[in-house]
Amino acid sequence: MTSVTDPYELKQRLHAAATRSIELGLNALLITPGADLRYLTGYAAPDLERLTCLVVPALGKGDPYLVVPELEADQAQASPLGRLDIQSVSYGETADPYAEIGRRIGAASGIGLANRMWAEKVLAFRAVFPKAELSLSDAILGQLRIVKSQAEIEALTQAGRAIDRVHARVPELLRAGRSEREVARDIAEAILDTGHESVDFVIVGSGPNGASPHHGYNDRILEPGDQIVVDIGGTMPDGYCSDCTRTYSLGEPSEEFNRLYRVLYEAQEAARVAVEQAVPFEQIDAAARDVISAAGYGEQFLHRTGHGIGLETHEPPYVVEGNKELVRIGNTFSIEPGIYFSGRFGARIEDIVVATAEGAESLNNQPRELVIV
Repeated sequence: MTSVTDPYELKQRLHAAATRSIELGLNALLITPGADLRYLTGYAAPDLERLTCLVVPALGKGDPYLVVPELEADQAQASPLGRLDIQSVSYGETADPYAEIGRRIGAASGIGLANRMWAEKVLAFRAVFPKAELSLSDAILGQLRIVKSQAEIEALTQAGRAIDRVHARVPELLRAGRSEREVARDIAEAILDTGHESVDFVIVGSGPNGASPHHGYNDRILEPGDQIVVDIGGTMPDGYCSDCTRTYSLGEPSEEFNRLYRVLYEAQEAARVAVEQAVPFEQIDAAARDVISAAGYGEQFLHRTGHGIGLETHEPPYVVEGNKELVRIGNTFSIEPGIYFSGRFGARIEDIVVATAEGAESLNNQPRELVIV
């Protein structure tokens, strides 16, 4: 299996970006630290006030090169970028890297900027290219990143298995008398123990806190009878992310909650079944929403059904009403309907899936039923 940082794979991505740039009339893409830079080069560069910028000239206008602070040049070369035929242009503390990029590119009519570029860097490039139309690189890189290669799917599969192992350990951590904060601390340790490089988020929403989809955790003490939403994720050493939610109950839940959860389970399954090649993403959202609305919980489903995932936890495609973009083989995204009653409880089931020719293949495989502790 090819690695996500295999030089051939990275060169293919760079070539595709350069080709698409010329098609869109851009002179170059300017990519600062973030997921796009890592996608193109494998370099997880620190995002600092000093400029680090990958310049990808449009096809036929030169080769890519990296402008990097002198004190970070060795770090860049030690990354997977060092295995590529990319010139590294380092600069000292008193040099002007923006002017150097401007000199190398010359007169430009169109420049693509990384979506996550700092505003101060955007303005500096605006001054260097006063006559160029500045646009977002997402028109190019977003369309490349939205369809995962087999190497990327394997990386996300490994991330899914790792976070599944954490959820398998969660029931032993949920005990009446413990605080959400204590449970979250133990979950964070488990995320690192299962192969993740970093913990991106831990949500432990117990009782009424479960009704807030982005609650996080606090000092609330878990009580018998609580339902607990546990939404967790991290980043693997290769940069690819995990994200998975399960709902737990401390003891037998009420019949009201059991009914709610059965509806939620059916809604998640309906959305999963709706994943087919060339189906609009909004149709997948509707599949989950229709089940929940028919059961009378429509107003309690507060958010979209899903989001893309890869080098970022949240990235296109978004499974939401109004997104008429069609499912393509290799799309990876979450399916995570939820039902929330403010001040009382909430529930959510979330899996990451990859779109295949046969439909949705789940990358998370812990049981989706309500886990009674």
